[in-house]
Amino acid sequence: MNSSLKNDNSRVFLVTGATGAIGKAIARQLAELEDSEVVLVCRDKKKAENTVKEIVDITGNPKVRFELADLSRYKDIRNLAERWKGSLQVLINNAACTPRNRQETPEGIELQFATNVLCYYWLIDEFTELLKASAPACVVNVASYWAGGLDLTDMEFRRRAYNNDQAYRQSKQANRMLSAAFAEKLKPFRITVNACHPGDVNSALSNNLGFGGHETPDQGAETPVWLATHYIGLETTGRYFEHLNEKSCPFARNQQAVNALFEHCANYIKNHS
Repeated sequence: MNSSLKNDNSRVFLVTGATGAIGKAIARQLAELEDSEVVLVCRDKKKAENTVKEIVDITGNPKVRFELADLSRYKDIRNLAERWKGSLQVLINNAACTPRNRQETPEGIELQFATNVLCYYWLIDEFTELLKASAPACVVNVASYWAGGLDLTDMEFRRRAYNNDQAYRQSKQANRMLSAAFAEKLKPFRITVNACHPGDVNSALSNNLGFGGHETPDQGAETPVWLATHYIGLETTGRYFEHLNEKSCPFARNQQAVNALFEHCANYIKNHS
């Protein structure tokens, strides 16, 4: 059994995509910890209310709540950070979508890129000061082994024909690269940033990609929760994990591409805020 961090008083966890199969399992497992406070960031109020009630009923932890935000939109993320009260020790970026047809946000950004990539960048960027004030803190970016094919010249599939599997794979590559970039920038402030593959779970997301899944949501949540609660998550940064084991990530080692992606994402705040 893996030894976890001792439960500090009122450790606050923020979990995105928490009404989905893996996200709900992550939030529930965290709520089972003594003295944990878990905040679910959701887009659908009814789903959020039902998920919070389910988790509270199962765990008996009354310190589970939700915040509403459309994480494909920078203004919603900025507003979320501005209205946040109290500390935040752990940010778990888990939200993702895999629409079968190309869609755009009201700001004109391709939806999967906005949700799966920019959302991660914006949340870390907007919550950096709070994480600094709450340090030691950590960020867990749920990525995937199903990653690759990143095209920095056409992230939004404006030139290429949209393919949701191709868009998903490049977004997960981007998650792993952004983790490396933020890890380097936030290391001096005692904030770790790691990426992981959550497991192969049968979910709406995987079904949209044409896949099923052979693992349960709890198995899928195991590695993200481990990084959020185990001492490894606070002592290691800029790494990529699968099934509780560190794996080499070739994407994170390409420093030129990592820097280019980071700058590319930073420009969206300037151009779309």
